[in-house]
Amino acid sequence: MARTTDEVIDRFNRAFRERDATLLEEIIAPDCVMESIQPAPDGTRYEGYDASFSSWKALIDDTTSHFEVEDVHTGDEWALIRWRYVWGPGDADSVRGVNVMRVVDGKIVEAAGYSKTAPTVAALES
Repeated sequence: MARTTDEVIDRFNRAFRERDATLLEEIIAPDCVMESIQPAPDGTRYEGYDASFSSWKALIDDTTSHFEVEDVHTGDEWALIRWRYVWGPGDADSVRGVNVMRVVDGKIVEAAGYSKTAPTVAALES
């Protein structure tokens, strides 16, 4: 069954919200390429189904942290997911970021994560 981009991204987010990696099994393409946010500046590149699934599963299985989805925008093949990654109770115990994802034939083929962990830029200070 071919899923729309909206359905795939909804299922992807549900996997993290419900901590159920099995929801990812049918929506990752065999040749998926995923780039994580760490280490800076380029993150880690995961190629193929097994590598992508294992990376996402590790995040889902980590009960010391969680993702909060703030906003989702989907198109024909592309999706943007704005999120907050939380690892503690205080405001300083989280970071905001975005995933840029591409879905083809109901499967995630590309995913890149970016977060707001840059150094202070003097020109942007108020």
